[in-house]
Amino acid sequence: MTTASDVRRAPDAALVRRPARVRVLWLLVSVLVLAALMVASVALGSRDVAWADVWAALGGADDTLEQAAVAKRIPRTLLAVLMGAALGLSGAVMQGVTRNPLADPGILGVNMGASLAVVTAVAFLGLTSPTAYIWVAMAGAAVSAVFVYTIGSLGRGGATPLKLALAGTATSVAFASLVSAVVLPRNDIAGSFKLWQIGGVGGASYERIGQVLPFLVVGIVVCLLSARGLNSLALGDELAAGLGERVAVIRAVAALGAVVLCGAATAVAGPIAFVGLVVPHACRLLVGIDHRWMLPFSALVGAALLTAADVVGRVVARPSDIEVGIVTALIGAPFFIHIVRRQKVREL
Repeated sequence: MTTASDVRRAPDAALVRRPARVRVLWLLVSVLVLAALMVASVALGSRDVAWADVWAALGGADDTLEQAAVAKRIPRTLLAVLMGAALGLSGAVMQGVTRNPLADPGILGVNMGASLAVVTAVAFLGLTSPTAYIWVAMAGAAVSAVFVYTIGSLGRGGATPLKLALAGTATSVAFASLVSAVVLPRNDIAGSFKLWQIGGVGGASYERIGQVLPFLVVGIVVCLLSARGLNSLALGDELAAGLGERVAVIRAVAALGAVVLCGAATAVAGPIAFVGLVVPHACRLLVGIDHRWMLPFSALVGAALLTAADVVGRVVARPSDIEVGIVTALIGAPFFIHIVRRQKVREL
């Protein structure tokens, strides 16, 4: 006989599980890989740096050109880790909220909505405060997310993965064109926004990290606290409501956390796409679909992916850099095509 407590445990029991030792092992592997990539990010670049200079720079020395180079790479590495964690986590939450395997801040037009809001505010309102950029970007991301979900929900079948992907892609293209239309006639801002529109972490500084860090902390906490609610949503809205969950509240709070992360990341690093698409799929293969595990793993793997992309962009184009937005697009675009061709389901 099924008891009330059994029913309330149903969201957990229905999940595809991985043995605890497997999850812990992957956790250790992810942490070690991220640590190794952070060391590589500090040591590798257009200038070869000896390990002695790396350790000296980590201790605060900047007496030589090599030590000065390492000192500049440290905030860049930290920013790549933070941006990757934010984008990976927000992508996992968006896929959970919409039960859409194609959901991603870039594909759903959220990143470009934030970009358009920032560019418009700078061009026409004279916005100059970096903190204000973040607030404006979050507002633009929220409006874009609502707009895309509304358009994707029209017609028969509601918000199916394909309809949301098409609506988001069309919205992204339209917003990108509007961004270009705003920036191109303005020579006073075109130069500063040129690289930002591609997406990168090359202009990192401790000041920028300090400005965005409070927003990232809030977004990460909100997303992680939504994990159990997302497990309930995975069973379907009707069953989740039958288990006593407030479906609308869960969806709104989780989406808010994802929008905060997307807006903050876009304001600082530009519209970096595909991290939020690739990372959650990889994490499901490693730890299953339990969001209590998948969300922290998505943050770790997202941080590792963006840090690796930044290292690759610096190494393959020496002495120049390839921005991480280009590298992630080269990785994510084929993966997106693969998911579209392989996925036959309407929801997760």
